[in-house]
Amino acid sequence: MDTQTVTLSDAAARRIASIISSENDKHALRVSVEGGGCSGFSYKFDLVEGPEDDDVVITKDDATVLIDSISLVYMAGAEIDFVDNLLGQSFQIQNPNAVASCGCGTSFAI
Repeated sequence: MDTQTVTLSDAAARRIASIISSENDKHALRVSVEGGGCSGFSYKFDLVEGPEDDDVVITKDDATVLIDSISLVYMAGAEIDFVDNLLGQSFQIQNPNAVASCGCGTSFAI
């Protein structure tokens, strides 16, 4: 798998690095795709110790993101961003494969 199929924005890399630096035993952010959500699929974010055998490792500056090979199929070409606005702070994924999404920003359809 091409590790550059998913990218991190500068804002996401800074936020991930900040979160990881405050955790003693967690060294990466795992992003995965699960069935469910109001549009069919949803993104899940977890802090983890390290990669599994089938993970793609994406790094930018001091940030590390892990995506399993199955989730990567749904996320190819996507950008992970961190948004801080009047509505709050959240990671958002700009996914060119999604044909529909919902207002929560974590659910999508392909």
